[in-house]
Amino acid sequence: MNSNSKRDSILSSASFIVKNHGIEKLTLEFVAHEAGISKGGLLHHFPNKEALFKGMVEKLTNDFGSDVQNRVTQDPIDNGKWSRAYLQSIIEDTEESNGMNAEIIASLFKKGLLGELQSQYTIWQKNLGNDGIDPVIASIVRLAADGLWFSEMFGLGKIDDELREKVIEKLLLMTK
Repeated sequence: MNSNSKRDSILSSASFIVKNHGIEKLTLEFVAHEAGISKGGLLHHFPNKEALFKGMVEKLTNDFGSDVQNRVTQDPIDNGKWSRAYLQSIIEDTEESNGMNAEIIASLFKKGLLGELQSQYTIWQKNLGNDGIDPVIASIVRLAADGLWFSEMFGLGKIDDELREKVIEKLLLMTK
């Protein structure tokens, strides 16, 4: 297995632990065991828990960014494609993550890694601002999508499924 595959395997194992056991159970020993490698093998790729955590945040951010980019590429309508892709990626993320991202994102504040996410958001906002639709509308869609994500991830004033679908439909309509 090449180095990148091993690194991805370690990150997948760490994500599995967070998703199924909670972030407080994320230890180097548990990750090494779950990945089927020695602790020394894990330390070769991630010299400490902070490096592992940073790798997890980078993977989440990169995976989300790649998903948005793929949706942009596949969207046949030029105007608003970044806004639609961002919204659709957020929707899919909330449906699939089962709270794992919430634990990781919440930990950003404790681990001092918020700057990584802030940098990526700056890039996304720039893309949305040059999306061929009114930049105010694109920003409203992003902010609403983020609000929906935070609401669902952290259980903050969650809305029922019928209203959620209507909100998503309205946001998608705004991007056209």
